[in-house]
Amino acid sequence: MTHEPAGLSRRMLLAAAAASLALPAIARAGAAMRIRLAFADQDFTATLEDNPSARDLLSMLPLDLTIDDYSTNEKIAYLPRKLTEEGSRPFGNEAPGDLCYYAPWENLALFHGSYRWSRGLIRLGRLDAGPALLLVRGEYPLRVEILS
Repeated sequence: MTHEPAGLSRRMLLAAAAASLALPAIARAGAAMRIRLAFADQDFTATLEDNPSARDLLSMLPLDLTIDDYSTNEKIAYLPRKLTEEGSRPFGNEAPGDLCYYAPWENLALFHGSYRWSRGLIRLGRLDAGPALLLVRGEYPLRVEILS
């Protein structure tokens, strides 16, 4: 007769329960993970890449951040914690409308102008309607949430 220790089965049940709490958010996002961003009376969506950093961002949502201009080609918003950098690598086809994570500063970077990949930059996704809504200048509260 085989006998499974009670502690092991309880641990397995707790792990399964914890994992199931994360599944509804991912399931709502569907195969294409989409988020909503809102600031300064602008409301727009982005489709996330299927990578560990984008999934980590999704696990943090909803978030209330502050978005501000940086340089002449992007807006940035600092996250409350680092995102995973697992799978980070150079990417091509950089374009306005890209949503990225800049690991050294732990911030989101939303590009409305041309840019080039640099070490520490991870593309999280792209804005669905392009970069025009990012042209509003100034600092604003930013809401980021899973698109339901």
